[in-house]
Amino acid sequence: MEYKTTRRTDDQREGDFRGEVFRGVEAEFRMVPGVLPTQVGYTGGVTPNPSYEDVCSHTTGHAEAVEVELDPAKVSYEQLVELFWKMHNPTQLNRQGWEIGGQYRSAIFTHSDEQARIATDSRARAQEHFRKRIATQIEPAGTFYRAEENHQQYLEKRGRASCVIPAPATETSSTAREA
Repeated sequence: MEYKTTRRTDDQREGDFRGEVFRGVEAEFRMVPGVLPTQVGYTGGVTPNPSYEDVCSHTTGHAEAVEVELDPAKVSYEQLVELFWKMHNPTQLNRQGWEIGGQYRSAIFTHSDEQARIATDSRARAQEHFRKRIATQIEPAGTFYRAEENHQQYLEKRGRASCVIPAPATETSSTAREA
């Protein structure tokens, strides 16, 4: 997940979230009150202006990500981070379900020390609900590159609401999850 302060107004901010195949995370965030426009793309790698094919070649270092514009009067960065743990399986390293590769890694890309602190604290709280170690990386944000138009709002264009791959519940708690 990447989150950055927008250059637009004090009332709106942006965030980039990386949790699974970007299409599912995008669809989930679009349903959150206070989340405004979203776009999918690539971040966290070294290749400038990568295409989907470039990212799938496993040579760019980029992760598929979702950039989210939000209204902080309705939803906070911390709330979105908390929701992020429920939108994907953060215990899988470099994969989500059948999708395998570094572009499918779980990551939070931060733009400030405060964001890094919030994300790190949230990960520690979320870890209490998983048997396996959370593999989500928390690292400084780089450039976000918008993906091709055919990937934008992919599920909505095809009449699907989501493709989230949650971790299964633990045996000890109906609210806890494991991988």
